[in-house]
Amino acid sequence: MLGKRIGIDLGTANVLVYLKGRGIVVNEPAVVALSNRDNTVVAVGGPAREMMGKAPSAISVIRPMRDGVIADYLITEAMLRYFVNKVVGRFRVVRPEVMVCVPAGVTSVEQRAVRDAAVQAGARSPANLVPDPLAAAIGARMPVGSPSGNMVVDVGGGRSEAAVISMYGVVVSESVRVAGDRMDDAIAAHIKRRHNLVIGERTAEDLKIGIGSAVPLEEELTMEVRGRDQITGLPKTITVSSNEVTQAIQDCLVSVVQAVRSVLEQTPPELASDVIDRGIMLTGGGALLRHMDVLLTQETGVPCQLADNPMECTAIGAGIALEYLDIIKRSLPTEEESLVASY
Repeated sequence: MLGKRIGIDLGTANVLVYLKGRGIVVNEPAVVALSNRDNTVVAVGGPAREMMGKAPSAISVIRPMRDGVIADYLITEAMLRYFVNKVVGRFRVVRPEVMVCVPAGVTSVEQRAVRDAAVQAGARSPANLVPDPLAAAIGARMPVGSPSGNMVVDVGGGRSEAAVISMYGVVVSESVRVAGDRMDDAIAAHIKRRHNLVIGERTAEDLKIGIGSAVPLEEELTMEVRGRDQITGLPKTITVSSNEVTQAIQDCLVSVVQAVRSVLEQTPPELASDVIDRGIMLTGGGALLRHMDVLLTQETGVPCQLADNPMECTAIGAGIALEYLDIIKRSLPTEEESLVASY
């Protein structure tokens, strides 16, 4: 009797679970609400995110993933268990075979933490790991199995990764801990500095999604924002323009562009010519920022396109990657090698 096969994109902002034969079955924020009295889980995912910035002192709302890696092991495990149970049911005879995405540049200690958390949450041992950019490229239906250069730029919540992939292996990769979350922080800091208005991270994210753009828009968009006035301490509403948001996230975008450039500079010439022919594929939630593809094309001179479903690519790719496990394992360190490297 075969167990279910699951691909998990364990992101900083969202957790997506792909079930073979059914597609994406879970797409929830990576947020957990805990009771401070006895550390029991109050809510996970969407309901927990609703409590962010609004919960009483008896409840802590925690994001257990930071910059694409586990920041709080026990809470990540509880969150994973909740999502695995949601997909395969609490009572199961056979443990599911699981493939979890990890950033391309993670250390062996961080890899082991993800593996252990997945197994503790109910996955079959050992849990399999796949680099984020490879999973994203597979999910975006790029021909990663062929001996040719495929470049993918994955802009997530905690980090942005650029990589060139050939024959199911990552040839060159660059990872920066600058992505959606940093953009939200930059927007909140800008509004505070410019308008003396304190806003929460959810409001900053709404601003980014609502009117944010990687390059200044010809027709400016505006949005009303509510927050607390720093001077009077009272609630206040202001109007923010899209170009202001673009200005606020400029430094974050520069970091992403530098990572992409760095990968292009290190790519072997034969693969670089393939990348110029095929262009760069943009994936991840951060790729949904208006004109992100335009910015990268302007800055690198390489055509850039957005994947069909950028948010879901990595989870779908992780699920499909289980079918090519033996080939993918060739380019990944084994568990023993990871253990040796971590001591």
